[in-house]
Amino acid sequence: MGPEPAGFRALQLLPGIGPTTASKILDQVERLTHIQDLSFVEPPKAAAEDWSAFATLYSAIHKSKKTWPEEMHLARVWYEPHLARLYEDAQLRMPDLAQLELIAANYKTREKFLTELTLDPPEATSGRAGAPIRDEEYTILSTIHSAKGQEWNTVRILNVVDGCIPSDMATGTPEEIEEERRLLYVAMTRAKNDLDLIVPQRFFTHHQSRNGDRHVYASVSRFIPDKIHHLFDRRSWREVSDVAKPSAMRPERVINVTARLKRMWR
Repeated sequence: MGPEPAGFRALQLLPGIGPTTASKILDQVERLTHIQDLSFVEPPKAAAEDWSAFATLYSAIHKSKKTWPEEMHLARVWYEPHLARLYEDAQLRMPDLAQLELIAANYKTREKFLTELTLDPPEATSGRAGAPIRDEEYTILSTIHSAKGQEWNTVRILNVVDGCIPSDMATGTPEEIEEERRLLYVAMTRAKNDLDLIVPQRFFTHHQSRNGDRHVYASVSRFIPDKIHHLFDRRSWREVSDVAKPSAMRPERVINVTARLKRMWR
């Protein structure tokens, strides 16, 4: 998001400022020689009380020597009272702001954080605990990168095999492999209580008939070596449950292929 759309939205967080007033203020800002200082802007009377704090925040972010993510902390502290004014469920949204600040701490620059947040935004917000509802039982899908700074009770990591983790596109140098190892560590440490590493037995190849069975077997990621396998509870899917008894089946029809071929050529 560019500076003008971002400023247009930020200004409307203040009481008494709507789209028209926000546009007029942006026009005033464009005429300023030092855009880092908003104290010379004349806000509407309804926003006069809150304008000073907004101008101070803007100046602190642009003029001070504070580094990212300290800027995120300043913005969160400023926004919290406005959050309470704008939303009835503000108390449920407050933890989301704190979580967002923790996520921001994983990025070296503001630009990097905003880029990642735009490309891969979070899909869920906090909610009040209550009786479980089937319609609200869902799985959150996340990339490893967007999971930084977050935690869930149960985490399931898919395709923990060589070629995926590490990616076959990131094994050219020791540095790339070490970065892949770090990503797996990030993913595994998102789990509070339960962690499942999913290792598919095989991958079916492309460009074959609909019912084709050409496949290659998968190998566990090199980051999970044999010497630590005893630390995991290993389970596998079975086509037939150990508990369920197979249903009665009709005896298979026996076909005499030789006899049938002889009859075809008589």
